[in-house]
Amino acid sequence: MTAAWQNAEPEHGGRLNAAVQRWGIPREQWLDLSTGINPTGWPVPELPAAVWQRLPEPDDGLAEVIRHWTGAPAAAACLPVAGSQAAIMALPLLRARLHGRGRVGVPVPGYREHGHSWAGAGFEVVGVSPQQAAGSDTGWLDRLDVLVWIHPNNPGGQLLPPATLQAWCRRLQRRGGWLVVDQAFIEGYPDHGLDRHAGEPGLIILRSLGKFFGLAGLRAGAVLGERQLVDLLARQLGPWSLNGPARYLMAKALLDSDWQARAVADLQAASSRLGDLLQRQGLAAASGTLLFRYVRHPRAARIADNLARRGILVRRFDAPAALRFGLPGTEADWQKLAAALAELTYLIDQSDPG
Repeated sequence: MTAAWQNAEPEHGGRLNAAVQRWGIPREQWLDLSTGINPTGWPVPELPAAVWQRLPEPDDGLAEVIRHWTGAPAAAACLPVAGSQAAIMALPLLRARLHGRGRVGVPVPGYREHGHSWAGAGFEVVGVSPQQAAGSDTGWLDRLDVLVWIHPNNPGGQLLPPATLQAWCRRLQRRGGWLVVDQAFIEGYPDHGLDRHAGEPGLIILRSLGKFFGLAGLRAGAVLGERQLVDLLARQLGPWSLNGPARYLMAKALLDSDWQARAVADLQAASSRLGDLLQRQGLAAASGTLLFRYVRHPRAARIADNLARRGILVRRFDAPAALRFGLPGTEADWQKLAAALAELTYLIDQSDPG
């Protein structure tokens, strides 16, 4: 399967410029629901001039702010990075340097940058399906050197008991393996995070500010793990792996617990509303996270194209055929989506063979 991961660059949501060019609709008229990012993000304050004028300082206390936010134990290292993507690209090179290359499992479907980065570093990449992950037979773990798990998964939203992930980690670690857990969408699911186990051998946790905080452009995240391993990663990334303005804003956002509590409640309500809307329009059995809903449908590509003709951008998937809807940000956005879906009943109705 590695060859498939090495082909074209993975696609992402938010490719609005490409949609503007393809469909000929002005940018300001689009409703972009393709990204799974909080449409009402953390309110960014004005930055002091000194933040722009000084080099980033690693002893600014940000690591301890991250520890407090995640609940990671004192033994764990908490490394700020330029979004979880920086770690996704760096970890394969670190693994190859420490242990050589081997076989890596990634969730399928899932965020494709993981498989792309491991394959690009010369590892054999194999897919792990939701059914395989949830099954009682875990013999497939013994054929892996590294398992990357997205929790909850993007795009399907699958959540597994933390005890399952801990058992996977222990099984991999006995052979010197790693479990890399991408928790980009973990907010709202505090009982499923593994942060309090950070620092345990073989466990590497990725956190991000891009989704829940709505700060994708900031490119800020964190890696939690064993201190020796994370220190090696820090050296590989080099000095100033996260710029000064991003460090300043990251600390402010992570300390704003009142905003975080309100945001979880608001997103729970919005996610439920979106699920209800999709179900009323015939897109039933939606799964996902607080920030998006995911529905499988045999005509996903046609539905996505017809929504695009109406100025609504959603994320489509081909294997399996599915759509991912982000959250509308305003009441006008909600009404625009509802009206467009109502016009597409002829496509959504699965009893219609057309």
